[in-house]
Amino acid sequence: MSTFTIEGKQFLYNGSPVRIIGGAMHYYRIVPQYWKDRLLKLKACGFNTVETCVPWNLHEPEEGRFNFEGIADITRFIELAHELGLFVIIRPSPYTCAEWEFGGFPAWLLQHSDIQLRSSDPYYLEKVDHYYDVLMEKFRPYLCTQGGPIIAMQIENEYGSYGNDKAYLEHLRIGMIKRGIDVLLFTSDGPTDYMLQGGTLPNVLATVNFGSRPEQAFDKLLEYQPDKPVVCMEYWNGWFDHWGEEHHVRDHAEVAEVLDRILASGASVNFYMFHGGTNFGFYNGANYSDKYEPTVTSYDYHALLNEAGDITEKYLAIREVIGKYVELPDIPLPAPAPKMSLGPIQMTEQAGLFESLDRLSQPINSPYPVTMEKLGQDYGFILYETNIPGPLGKSKLAVQEIRDRAIVYLNGEYQGVIDRNTHDPSLQVSETDILLEIPKGGAKLSLLVENMGRINYGWKLKDPKGITEGVRLGQQFLYDWTIYSLPLKDLSALRFEPAPMEPDNTLTGPRFHKATITLDHIADTFLQLEGWTKGAAYINGFNLGRYWEVGPQKTLYVPAPLLREGDNELILFELHGTDAPVVCLQDVPDLG
Repeated sequence: MSTFTIEGKQFLYNGSPVRIIGGAMHYYRIVPQYWKDRLLKLKACGFNTVETCVPWNLHEPEEGRFNFEGIADITRFIELAHELGLFVIIRPSPYTCAEWEFGGFPAWLLQHSDIQLRSSDPYYLEKVDHYYDVLMEKFRPYLCTQGGPIIAMQIENEYGSYGNDKAYLEHLRIGMIKRGIDVLLFTSDGPTDYMLQGGTLPNVLATVNFGSRPEQAFDKLLEYQPDKPVVCMEYWNGWFDHWGEEHHVRDHAEVAEVLDRILASGASVNFYMFHGGTNFGFYNGANYSDKYEPTVTSYDYHALLNEAGDITEKYLAIREVIGKYVELPDIPLPAPAPKMSLGPIQMTEQAGLFESLDRLSQPINSPYPVTMEKLGQDYGFILYETNIPGPLGKSKLAVQEIRDRAIVYLNGEYQGVIDRNTHDPSLQVSETDILLEIPKGGAKLSLLVENMGRINYGWKLKDPKGITEGVRLGQQFLYDWTIYSLPLKDLSALRFEPAPMEPDNTLTGPRFHKATITLDHIADTFLQLEGWTKGAAYINGFNLGRYWEVGPQKTLYVPAPLLREGDNELILFELHGTDAPVVCLQDVPDLG
């Protein structure tokens, strides 16, 4: 048994003063085979603590079905940290933000459309309590009071940026204690009045999050909490990227200089992020300020370790600063992991989406379009089809609310894209609208809608996917729909045919492209997708994430443990097409 307590303005571990020098590392953004390597590099940099969020949607993907295996095996991650002599800080769900899909909330919460997230709504709290019954039991044996490495746990996350329901925060606090969590509890918020007023609780340690101006941030914290240790729980040393924007970079000298000021003040600090990792699969989140902005697949974050876990100039600069305040461990800094290049690789087989629907989904009939969540679907795509009688003259196709991007087909022929940021469902017609002319015999309308990531932060957090409020042609609503859920979690039922060696304009619609890659050795690599438009990539059945020609990200990280010596299966689900069905593997990333 150990104790981690507060005495005045300092932390005590087993009665001796200690300062937290921590780094965020999300186990679910790193393949498990690399957890120990990343943790060892954190320790070698002079850090004594690893911090991680815990995404509810990973651990309870379906209501009542729990997952703590593979990349979700958080207890193994904690055990590895303990073996290396690191403290652990846990920031559990229900809400984590972290640029992760829906801020960590499971999509099935939205089956109940009236749910009030992050509040004292009894329905919401009932779901949280059932989850906490399972989750907290996982952590209890690893608390420092039980001889484990967990020294502190967070209540919610940056709640003052969202609301001020203190009864909700208190419910979470009491719920953790009731379930045996007897370590230090804390909150974290931005260093402003409304955030600290809304997000803190009496007699719970308050911490602040920022990327610069530490003196001002700590002064504000001290106004609210003058008699406890000062902690920056998120020191933003980099940033994340949205599709269609530039890649974020933050100079390592500036990051080191701000850290020096934090440590010189006597404060504790936790880097967000020490190592970012990857938003594998469809787990990237999105933001909404004045428009919808989905996050890219890479979560490199311009952190101390890059996406592939290699040491950077920022790492070395930060290690030098930390060495001014603590004795650095005598651990040799490892060389970068081996990388490999290969290519060009021809995609030799293909299967059309529309021709494969019966292998991927069971159709559902509904008088009106319904959302993914109402059908029990979490991520991926959803196809809506209806037959429109004719003849009808040119009329505007209007989707009342599209979440997030629809590709439109009429009798299988491409008509255009409807995007949630630019689509105007009013009767007014603009040059960007899709106008449909229906022949005498009628026509089949198909809308393939992509969930590009639920919003993970802010006032539009409740973000159901698909078509939420109906479809019109002109003024008339369209009814009698056939709907196909396409989460694309398992592609093994697909039946591929040889792909034409030359571009074939008769092959229309989204397609799955397949290649067999034979390797005599394995190493980390990066999938280069030059010439492809938009879609998702799978290696040996594992969803590497999304790609999109708008950038900034141009390659997808492929960790070596996902590969095998001999034959490897690569599948691209391409939404729009490519003139050259060829990819490459290269030994360097291209994040823009």
